[in-house]
Amino acid sequence: MTPAMTAQDGTSDPERRRLPVGRQVRRWRTERGLTLAVVAERSGLNVGYLSQIENDKASPSLGCLASLGAALDVPPAWFLMDDVPAPTVVRAADRPVSATGTARVEHVDGRSSRDISVLEVTAEPGSTIGLHAHPGDEHHLVLAGRFRATQGGHTVELGPGDYLRWDGATPHDGEVIGDAPLRLLIMRIGARA
Repeated sequence: MTPAMTAQDGTSDPERRRLPVGRQVRRWRTERGLTLAVVAERSGLNVGYLSQIENDKASPSLGCLASLGAALDVPPAWFLMDDVPAPTVVRAADRPVSATGTARVEHVDGRSSRDISVLEVTAEPGSTIGLHAHPGDEHHLVLAGRFRATQGGHTVELGPGDYLRWDGATPHDGEVIGDAPLRLLIMRIGARA
């Protein structure tokens, strides 16, 4: 008996060898409106074996999964995706918000991500960020208003639709210019806000 077929106590462990793909195979077959006979014909597998796979009484090889994927027109990896976590949804009304003077920062991602922060900043004309630095890249997209961004010896003015990326570790500053309020989408990669 090989180590992969032996439990820690040295006994045979058939559950360890079984890939529970039956529910996903059946799901994709029924979504495609196909019978077991049609899938058998397309995949070269027999109907009885396909039934065993769908009922998790047989554990298909990788080659068999590839044949099933081709027959059902799905990537074979999809058969292994049974417990996919639900997407994270942050409703606009539930976003964490911080306000400082004439600026308001909404955490669009709800502070739920490990490696990115998505912020929507609104600020009145004349507002400034103040010189600061933090780890990670920072991406800005101006949604409305005008923004002057300064980093080192570089100063750029941005308007609606303009995009800017800079290294957040290098000290930077920003100012709302013009007469209209600013709406700015900021994505910080590799840093929490």
